[in-house]
Amino acid sequence: MRNIICLIFALTLLSCGQKQKKETEESTKEMAEVKLIEPQFFEIRTYYCHPGKLPDLLKRFNDHTMELFEKHGMVNMGYWVPIDNTDNKLVYLMGYESREQRDTAWEAFMNDPDWQKAWEASKVNGPIVASVVNKFYTYTGYSPKLKKEDAGSRIFSLRTYYTNEGKLNNLHDRFENHTLEIFKNSDMTNIAYFNMDPSHEESKNVLTYLITFPDTTARKASWDSFRQDEAWKTAYANSIKDGKLVDSLTAELLIPTSFSPLK
Repeated sequence: MRNIICLIFALTLLSCGQKQKKETEESTKEMAEVKLIEPQFFEIRTYYCHPGKLPDLLKRFNDHTMELFEKHGMVNMGYWVPIDNTDNKLVYLMGYESREQRDTAWEAFMNDPDWQKAWEASKVNGPIVASVVNKFYTYTGYSPKLKKEDAGSRIFSLRTYYTNEGKLNNLHDRFENHTLEIFKNSDMTNIAYFNMDPSHEESKNVLTYLITFPDTTARKASWDSFRQDEAWKTAYANSIKDGKLVDSLTAELLIPTSFSPLK
């Protein structure tokens, strides 16, 4: 009788172990499937922190937020802080299959008890984020595809061009047929080029892109080389025969966080 009882107990433990193993395998498979998403829709989010709270925000992302994003089908692409971070901010780039998938994922994330617990715990000594700005994007037709890679020490430049009315297509033409190649010849690395989503009022006149340099000294040398390039001078002159394309631009130098997938 004792042997029978022991056998039943052992079989029960084996069954539980197999069930747990199966659940773990299914969970791992599900996470693997999430990571296979090829993002086609993007969001750049900028968090402005209360004074002294940026380290708390970075810790929350590293310890909790990024994993929960992935859990709900979002793709962490890149996380950066400005070189001159006078605004105490974090800039990050997320990838999704579509706007619809993005909205569904964010709703699930916000309602996740694990996120709610992490959020509450992180602000026990006061609120962390003062304000948030987010913009939606899709690739231009000529953009390289984003790669989550660590290319060593480098700085990123996030640049946005605001064109004169009706000139965005001309600017795209100049970038596609001339600028990207001249950037490359001037030792700049093209990372991605984005159209702003039509849900934003200014989208008809905006091009946003990311390029990289080894450091600030190399950045200056690359831009000097680019401006002196005869092919650039010719392309620029030809592109503005019917009027200048760009009305204004913004540019920000960023360094990746330690946990950024894209470095």
